[in-house]
Amino acid sequence: MGDIIKKHKIAFHREGSKWFSLWTNYCDRKGINYIVVNAYENDIVAHLLKNKVTHLFWHFNQSIYVDVLMARDVLFSATLAGIKTFPDFFTSWHFDDKVSQKYLLEAVGAPLVPSYVFYSKEEALNWVEATDFPKVFKLRRGAGGGNVWLINDVNHARHVIKRAFGRGIPIFNRVGNLKERVRKYRAGKDDFLGVIKGIARLFIYPKSLAKFPRECGYVYFQDYIPNNKFDIRVVVIGKRAFAIKRMVRPNDFRASGSGDILYEKENFSNETIKLAFETAEKIKSQCVAFDFVYDFQGKPLIVEISYGFVQDGYYQCVGYWDNNLVFHEGKFIPQEWIIEDSLR
Repeated sequence: MGDIIKKHKIAFHREGSKWFSLWTNYCDRKGINYIVVNAYENDIVAHLLKNKVTHLFWHFNQSIYVDVLMARDVLFSATLAGIKTFPDFFTSWHFDDKVSQKYLLEAVGAPLVPSYVFYSKEEALNWVEATDFPKVFKLRRGAGGGNVWLINDVNHARHVIKRAFGRGIPIFNRVGNLKERVRKYRAGKDDFLGVIKGIARLFIYPKSLAKFPRECGYVYFQDYIPNNKFDIRVVVIGKRAFAIKRMVRPNDFRASGSGDILYEKENFSNETIKLAFETAEKIKSQCVAFDFVYDFQGKPLIVEISYGFVQDGYYQCVGYWDNNLVFHEGKFIPQEWIIEDSLR
């Protein structure tokens, strides 16, 4: 590893993510040469080349408008300049875009929850007249279950379709945000100030999201898979994987963002872990988180995927699997694996 370290010089986009500190702490301990850059700079690619950077790491955020606007442009351009990047093209092109993920997972034959996208109001309205309910409606963008609604009947579906092909739908759900803050307060996971902030958001739109346009011109539905009281998230990084079990919110159908998490190994089947490894290889991802639910036969189905995740939810994991499905007990920092894999 020592000779490999000497050959490389890593650039990290400036601090803005917990991944940044995890990465730089690891490099400090291991003596890995790195610099911190501002990837928003006009001449960022020239700056990387001038400094003889070999790797660029950027945990870009789907809630930061400028990241969504240009992070992939910089990363893909750096790749063409001969710089290895994380995330690379295959890892990030579909990030925070559930419609893109639909096409990707169908292309590799992955067991995706049956999904339907329409770019014509008339076609969508005709489809809902013939389909069964409930269905799950989603915007392309959004995390934590915030832009996910259960559609119970054709009238509700018509209403959503008309909104989507009319004014569009904002990516920040003010009422849903308040309901979630109240839920967390009642569950003892937030204080009353959180509720006050939720009320304020009914009138004051978050500045960080104000630049994002409304989602319009399409609708995206998935089949509702009943009787799931949890989902399983499996994160695959190279030849390692770890998992969490997220319980569904009370009186709800969504597990993402619930904050009610189980970590013990017995919560996860080898079938699900194996499927995650196989699918990650097929889509050529450096790092991918799969959200699974289970059909009436107990078979895992993928709901959606993401290259990024909030680290705080994973510190309590009790171990990880290698790609031979051997479980290794003990604590770990998965962001360090990303650097190790990239430098090989």
